[in-house]
Amino acid sequence: MVFVSLFAAFAPIQVVGEMTSIGTLFAFVLVCAGIMVMRRTHPELPRPFRTPLVPLVPIMGILANLFLMFGLGWENWLRLIVWMLIGFAIYFGYSSKRSLLNRPEPAPVRK
Repeated sequence: MVFVSLFAAFAPIQVVGEMTSIGTLFAFVLVCAGIMVMRRTHPELPRPFRTPLVPLVPIMGILANLFLMFGLGWENWLRLIVWMLIGFAIYFGYSSKRSLLNRPEPAPVRK
C-alpha cells in the first residue's frame, strides 16, 4: 500500500492513468477467457447469472479489450509485463513456502 501510494504520488498522472487502464482492460480479458474455461471445465456448477451466446460474447469481449490495450502504446505493455513479473515473483515466492499442499500430512493419532 505504501509503495503504490508513493508511486501514485510522484509518478506523472498520465502514466498512472495509462497503467490503470491497461491493468483494468487486462483483467477484463482474463474474465472473458475465464468464462469460456469455466463453461468447458465445470459445466455442472450453479451460476447465479449466465453469459449469453458463449463463446461469441467472451471472444468479442477479449478482442474489444485487446484492441483498446494495443492503443495504449508499447511503453504501457512493457510496464504491464514488468508489474506482472514482479507480482508472479511475490505470489509464487510467498505461496511456495506457505502452501497447504506443500506441507507433509500429520501422522495419524493412535488411541
